[in-house]
Amino acid sequence: MSDTTFYGSDYAALQAFDPEIAGVLVSELERLRGGLQLIASENFSSPEVLTALGSTLSNKYAEGYPGRRYYGGCSEVDKAEELAIERCKALFGADHANVQPHSGASANQAVYGAFMQPGDTILAMSLPHGGHLTHGTKMSFSGKWFNAVHYGVDKDTEDIDYEEVERLAKEHRPKVILAGGSAIPRLIDFEFFRRVADEFGAIFWVDAAHFIGLVAGKAIPSPVPHADVVSFTTHKVLRGPRSGAIVCKEEHRAAIDRAVFPMMQGGPQMHTIAAKAVNFKECATPEYAAYAAQVIENSKVLATALGEHGIRPTTGGTDTHLSLHDLQGVLVTGADAEARCDAAGITLNKNAIPFDPQKPNIASGIRVGTPCVTTQGMGTDEMRTIAELIARAVTEGDADAQHPVSVEIREQVNDLVGRFPAYPR
Repeated sequence: MSDTTFYGSDYAALQAFDPEIAGVLVSELERLRGGLQLIASENFSSPEVLTALGSTLSNKYAEGYPGRRYYGGCSEVDKAEELAIERCKALFGADHANVQPHSGASANQAVYGAFMQPGDTILAMSLPHGGHLTHGTKMSFSGKWFNAVHYGVDKDTEDIDYEEVERLAKEHRPKVILAGGSAIPRLIDFEFFRRVADEFGAIFWVDAAHFIGLVAGKAIPSPVPHADVVSFTTHKVLRGPRSGAIVCKEEHRAAIDRAVFPMMQGGPQMHTIAAKAVNFKECATPEYAAYAAQVIENSKVLATALGEHGIRPTTGGTDTHLSLHDLQGVLVTGADAEARCDAAGITLNKNAIPFDPQKPNIASGIRVGTPCVTTQGMGTDEMRTIAELIARAVTEGDADAQHPVSVEIREQVNDLVGRFPAYPR
């Protein structure tokens, strides 16, 4: 397949008109091909998904829902949204799906709008212990508009402190109880959260942005049978376009739809909705199920191997696509580790660990994910190699790309990704 497939539908015309932006498209593809992409929240969308994203559906304004638009000329985009809705419902066994949210944060904002009034209480996981900005942090709308009470992890297990969840629910009687986050390596006990929510009359919401792709591939248990509402992104393990979606029980259909439109958003992005429909079809295949299982296997092996190199996995390992690692044992900060890995051609991110003594912009940990490298076809043998490369970069490397160790590791990285290229030519 031609490289221009990944630059856009008419790359030659763009190159002639705007060589600066055309150059960015080329260099970004080469960046993806030239290094290890280990950001847990990233993946490589298929050419089919990218084709839908670059289509003329981008031109259509379609406020409202299929069959109930505020603009004419929506017959074709209605078909795309109806397909996305039905495929999403079937993929997750959901009563209802709303595929219009522009992002995970937009989806979360709509959930707040559906179930809460300003000043109401939400019980959610704290950001320093693995939660998300939109889960009630003070710098987010969610912390400014709502009363957020946060639970964390147990100091010994580093997993969710379920006793604290129940204690805080009893004490604060939240309107909504939220499970999920951005740095939780272990499975979440959805049945427990459902029981607590029922006991105290709360809505049970799961933000499944990080792990929903594993659910789609039937690789981990689904929150959908237990939760009132599940919000998620479509661009992580799910491997779709950068966007969001919501599934919910039938009784909440009207509240969710009104909260997405007209409360939180105007016209939906129909090209992105079409790309989601393509993605949901991809995720219903046996090939995707095998991919999701391999993502977890790779993640487990990578986490264990990093631990053998002295880079300790919190919670002792992982059940999902990501692992969180404590660098205090090797006397390196997360910021330094990120910079050293970047210089060596390895892209990952610094991340706070539970009870972190460092500030968030420094951090004592790194977060490592396997969605991208698994999409490239790498397996457990490659994960052990990657662990060794990360460990060398972190403990022996330098933020200077010209440092001898950085150069040496980058050569090994180039050899590895050359055998498993992103978007093969």
